[in-house]
Amino acid sequence: MDAFAALFADGRNGPCRPWPRAVVSLDAWHALALDLAAGRLTLSALWGDRDDAGLTVHMALLDEAAGRVAIATCRCPDGAFPSVALRHPPAARLERTACDLFGLRAEGAPDARAWLDHNRWGVRHPLGEGREAEADGAVYPLLPAEGEGLHQIPVGPVHAGIIEPGHFRFSAYGETVVRLEARLGYVHKGLESLMAGRAPADAARIAGRHSGDSTVAYALAFCRAVEAAQSLAVPERAHAIRAVMAELERLANHLGDIGAICNDAAFALMLAHCGVLREAVLRTGARAFGHRLMMDQIIPGGVARDLSPEAAGAIRALVAQARRAFPPLVKLYDDTASLQDRTVGTGVTKGDYVRAFGAGGYVGRASGRGFDARRALPYAPYDHLPFEVPVRREGDVDARIRVRVAEVEESLGLIVRLLDTLPKGDTLVPVPPGGGEGVALVESFRGDVFAFVALEGDGRVRRAHLRDPSWFQWPLLETAIEGNIVADFPLCNKSFNCSYSGVDL
Repeated sequence: MDAFAALFADGRNGPCRPWPRAVVSLDAWHALALDLAAGRLTLSALWGDRDDAGLTVHMALLDEAAGRVAIATCRCPDGAFPSVALRHPPAARLERTACDLFGLRAEGAPDARAWLDHNRWGVRHPLGEGREAEADGAVYPLLPAEGEGLHQIPVGPVHAGIIEPGHFRFSAYGETVVRLEARLGYVHKGLESLMAGRAPADAARIAGRHSGDSTVAYALAFCRAVEAAQSLAVPERAHAIRAVMAELERLANHLGDIGAICNDAAFALMLAHCGVLREAVLRTGARAFGHRLMMDQIIPGGVARDLSPEAAGAIRALVAQARRAFPPLVKLYDDTASLQDRTVGTGVTKGDYVRAFGAGGYVGRASGRGFDARRALPYAPYDHLPFEVPVRREGDVDARIRVRVAEVEESLGLIVRLLDTLPKGDTLVPVPPGGGEGVALVESFRGDVFAFVALEGDGRVRRAHLRDPSWFQWPLLETAIEGNIVADFPLCNKSFNCSYSGVDL
């Protein structure tokens, strides 16, 4: 029996639902890291923890071929664990975060720099021993780039637009980018500590604020994890309404992104027209669910409000509007040669990198990885809804736009099918007190959002960890810009549209 099969078998009767979790030996931990490096498994998440037994590190592993997930737990009595990143680089930033928050040391790690901790918290390892510390003024050691004629271009963390803060350091030869390194963490909010000790309903509101443009997906992932921990059956009508919100959120973001990418290629007309459609989606969300982003509408046990006939009619009218207005915009994009000249062949992400990092969403699907949590690990109501997962292989800015275009069309169809088949009945069931562990994987507009929730005996949150898809997409942006000119970075960056807030926790 291989390491993953043994992990799956050993954890099947454990505390975690619906996917098993088991404590593994150091040998098994090493074997799982080798499976990741060989591409037999995909890293879904890695995070620190502290329970009655002391410090631990968890690693969620996906077997894409079999469509199953299992969680390996490594006990760290001395505060250390064998580095996964030593064999599998996508784990590096996750290990650095576990060190910043818990003081967990990844032994043998190729990169031991801090990630979230900018020496401004006044405390070291706040979720671990939490010792006080003063700011030391140390300069963050960026990776070097060597070569005759290279120069560096620092950008951010404060930017000209109304966007989140992040620092980008370009090493360039003339106008050609040789290396890009990003430093994030400027909007760290302490969300994991804020969720601890709260009732699930209160923690769900915090979960929905990890990344505001994905508030529906985050709340859904958190609530599904809580419901799995409690073996709670959510009404079918609530599942359907949740999916309507999720597809509206996908629509709003894809429409906004398509316009913004074209704007970064100096084609503002697309931004204006897509902005009109995006605004229509947001207004419909407010009319149907009381909030433009539909924030706080998905709660443990169901949804905060039912979908009225009037709200359903407004959503149908939105779909009809989008189906009239969107195809001409796609044709405008196709027929504008100057725009194609900027997007085709720019910012190529290699398929091998996408598979190694387990990158999802339009970043992964534009480079040949067709993973979609709604299809690969189906959850209600997508487990009985027909839809296509668009996949391209070019891996450039154009491919990421075209994946979004196809997903807009799929979301419009899904919304109609959901409204046509909307079940009758309740929309909320009470969440009883009780302990347990639950996990969930939900498809946001960017890709898969992972959630782990551990509940105390009284039902309060002991530990909650949510992983944004951008953790595995930011590093790929750094590779995509290499060999491109500096002026194409805004275009590449917007085509990825990674979340700053989602990885700054």
